Amino acid sequence: MRIDVFTIFPEAVDAMATLSVLGRGQETGLLDLRVHDLRMTATDVHKTVDDKPFGGGAGMVLKPEPVFEAVEAVDPHRPLILLDPGGARFDQKKAAELADMDGFSLLCGRYEGVDERIRDSLVDEELSIGDFVLAGGEFAAMVVIESVARLVPGVLGNDLSTTEESFGGDLLEYPQWTRPAEFRALTVPEILVSGDHGRVERWRLAMAIARTAERRPDLLQRRGVSQEELSLLAEFDISIPDRFVSE
Repeated sequence: MRIDVFTIFPEAVDAMATLSVLGRGQETGLLDLRVHDLRMTATDVHKTVDDKPFGGGAGMVLKPEPVFEAVEAVDPHRPLILLDPGGARFDQKKAAELADMDGFSLLCGRYEGVDERIRDSLVDEELSIGDFVLAGGEFAAMVVIESVARLVPGVLGNDLSTTEESFGGDLLEYPQWTRPAEFRALTVPEILVSGDHGRVERWRLAMAIARTAERRPDLLQRRGVSQEELSLLAEFDISIPDRFVSE
């Protein structure tokens, strides 16, 4: 998968992209991450990429000329996605959608935003990682890149890792324990050391449903709980509100 990133801080993105999963993905050739400096096509001595907004106001705005010309010079994979607070909310479903592509590109906003012509005539879509404000889109870009890259087959080394985690099937991940089996009088649930793998799997699904009902009821309301899953919950004496049960 090829991912192009356009930013005024290429060194920062390059440094973050060498860590952990992303670094291994690039070493194995599964990820082709290319970071481009938006100043590459600026022609003045200061390599200017921003200017004051028309009509006055605080802050600076990314200029259209260097952004258009940088993107045109690279001719990156589409879609070109602007990281912006006004974009559609990025989630696991969107990550999976992007992971099915051969590649995509990210434009990191900065300052007070981008010239509206960039938004209207250059980018293909906009994404937001949440309802809060960052100084720029670089950290948002890394959130998108890592979320997508770990879904690319082979990047994690164990494809089960992406199917048994939070938001898989619109459920939070079931609780986990590791050795020792007892720590400060706190013990691991007996079922996990029983050796009955089939029952463990059923219990984990039941616990994932229960945890989602408690912590992210919005997810479970959207997903629903089937009659079969309701029976599974009853097997482990777990109850959830009736509103989550599918018709």
